[in-house]
Amino acid sequence: MTHSFHPTILREYDIRGIVGETLFAQDAFAIGKAFGTRVKRAGGSIVCVGWDGRLSSPDLAAAVVDGVTSTGCSVRKVGRGPTPMLYYAAKVRDADGGIMITGSHNPPNHNGFKMVLGGKPFFGPDIKDLGRMAAEGDWVAGQGSAQDDPIAEEYTDRLLADYDGGERALKVVWDCGNGAAGEIVQALTKRLPGTHTVLFGDIDGNFPNHHPDPTEPHNLRHLIDEVLLSHAHVGLAFDGDGDRIGIVDGEGRILYGDQILVILAEDLLKSRPGSTIIADVKASKVFFDEVARMGGHPLMGRTGHSLIKTQMAETGAPLAGEMSGHIFFADRYYGYDDALYAAIRLLGIIARWDRQTVAQRKDRLPHMVNTPEMRFDCAEERKFQVVAEVRQRLADSGAKVNAIDGVRVDTDDGWWLLRASNTQAVLVARCEAANSEGLKRLRATLEGQLTASGVALPR
Repeated sequence: MTHSFHPTILREYDIRGIVGETLFAQDAFAIGKAFGTRVKRAGGSIVCVGWDGRLSSPDLAAAVVDGVTSTGCSVRKVGRGPTPMLYYAAKVRDADGGIMITGSHNPPNHNGFKMVLGGKPFFGPDIKDLGRMAAEGDWVAGQGSAQDDPIAEEYTDRLLADYDGGERALKVVWDCGNGAAGEIVQALTKRLPGTHTVLFGDIDGNFPNHHPDPTEPHNLRHLIDEVLLSHAHVGLAFDGDGDRIGIVDGEGRILYGDQILVILAEDLLKSRPGSTIIADVKASKVFFDEVARMGGHPLMGRTGHSLIKTQMAETGAPLAGEMSGHIFFADRYYGYDDALYAAIRLLGIIARWDRQTVAQRKDRLPHMVNTPEMRFDCAEERKFQVVAEVRQRLADSGAKVNAIDGVRVDTDDGWWLLRASNTQAVLVARCEAANSEGLKRLRATLEGQLTASGVALPR
């Protein structure tokens, strides 16, 4: 038996496709079979499987379970919930691997898979290897078994165990966006001190109220309105599978991933001075300057949750984050991205503040002006070449360049970034400066470089 996948679904960090068009149940079976084979050949036998709230997830999960058990592995079905619940299950059940069926923040008719193997992220060459194994029929056969092992209650208990805000009664609004975090959030809010309002906590794969992606400001409109109406201390939002967080302060203003990370780092560095704190290459200069000012060691990393987790393990960093809202705690936790855990830690910090609000803390950060993340189409076979051409011209000119992930260029005005997306036929750019005139100059420089490679910057 062999199997071929649609060429678009095997991505850098996970597997994603359009259900009924590029992704089918037989793909899920083949993924389970190939992954189970990897587990068996590594000497393992136990795989945890979880799924989100998308309409297609139960059927895909059943197919994955069938595929894994066909290799002789035992499956523990941990139930419906957020992706970090699956990561937690794989840790505490001493599983050899884990597969999460999730479409993350993609449209309702999309779905996919995130995996861990041997406690480490499963991405890049590992995912490509699943495609090779399926194409060659390179898998083992056996008779495994599957059992229900619901873990939501235990996971909720673990999240609450690290709440350290005492009994101060915060007023908090939580927007679940009808995503997979909804049931856990409702369980948390019943046990946390304070007054809690949960928006769209019912898990519904149609996403009837707004799309569950907190990086898009229009998806936070309901949260902002409720925070202002109820005079809440803070608003929290989650993406479709609960591994990315969005924050709104008491004045209805959005805090971005690097700003959230500064607040978390400030608190962590009190107990762990000198710690390495990682942010991805898209983060503001403010993050790196603030962490250094507070006595930490800021480190720039490549964008991508699997890459960040790997870098944390290599450096021993207790905290990391991305502009997209992935927050990773290895301080008192397990080092993976868990938006619900980040929310609990953040609420503990806010509750311990005596004379400061989230809005005031945001206002204390140095003010910079920046573009939003600019994404524009560029052919798959061309996108990395464009970045390479820009990098070479910058090297020839003697510019100050960080090439860890694309090119990030420092100038007297600020910095600009150009990188190729690892998951889409897209180039990503961003500029940041101390003032609007500097921002114009940075953007003009970026545009000049792109023009030289035959690419037009979107207006």
